[in-house]
Amino acid sequence: MKSSPFFLIPVLAIATACGGSGAETAAPPLSDTQSLSVASAPDNATILAKAYDPNYNVPPGFFVDERVETTTRSYSVHHVLDTSQSYELCTNDLVVAQAWEQADNDARAVSGYYVASIENDHYFEFIRELGFDQDVGNVNDLTSPGYSRVFKCDYADRGGVDRNLPNGYSGRLSIDLLDSETLREFIEYLWQFRFFNVARKVVIDSTGSQSVDGPTRTLLLAFVVNQGTDRCDRIDVIEWQFRASKISHEVTRKFTVIRSFEAEMLGGTPQFCD
Repeated sequence: MKSSPFFLIPVLAIATACGGSGAETAAPPLSDTQSLSVASAPDNATILAKAYDPNYNVPPGFFVDERVETTTRSYSVHHVLDTSQSYELCTNDLVVAQAWEQADNDARAVSGYYVASIENDHYFEFIRELGFDQDVGNVNDLTSPGYSRVFKCDYADRGGVDRNLPNGYSGRLSIDLLDSETLREFIEYLWQFRFFNVARKVVIDSTGSQSVDGPTRTLLLAFVVNQGTDRCDRIDVIEWQFRASKISHEVTRKFTVIRSFEAEMLGGTPQFCD
């Protein structure tokens, strides 16, 4: 079986190299006045069509990870995580990052042999070829590349973040220039590694603003929630807002369901339920 794209799994009990919980100096709470009004979101018919469209995931211009564009093979991308809390580790030291990745590989049910490493301003990446010899359905390609990444602390420190919670502290951006565009790239990048236990999740829109306090980025989401056999799906329309402090560069998030409706697929066509 091929690994699902963007699968995340906690594997290491190692403290982050660049610590800081952010609990005492987090950005001010999000103001309700910053929230999109329900009326400004697309109508239910538009959201319904995108929620069930197998060819739609994110709006035009949304940040798409480079690996999605450069390979057609099945692969998994995960960050090296701490097991005490669910957050990505960070370090500026390649040797430390490689040791974390090696321990991660050794702990996996399907391990791989080292192929190469890549480094940019944001992270270290390690590429391995993973074997799937026991998968009888994978007859044409018995290996699949795996990519492990470790954030550079000079870019983002996620220490103290609980990734299992949709609200609260989201980390600190260490870059000098913090504006709407740099926050957009960070949030849209992280979206690709975010797991939600729903049938489908799509981004309807991604909007940003800049104020004297710092930039804000809002993802308008649609979640298709399976409610069980012989029941219609529930479509949750969600506003997920991220705000960065101009002073501390710390980011907080607020997750709000702004409305819900029920729908189903009939004959390959999405329809509202009565």
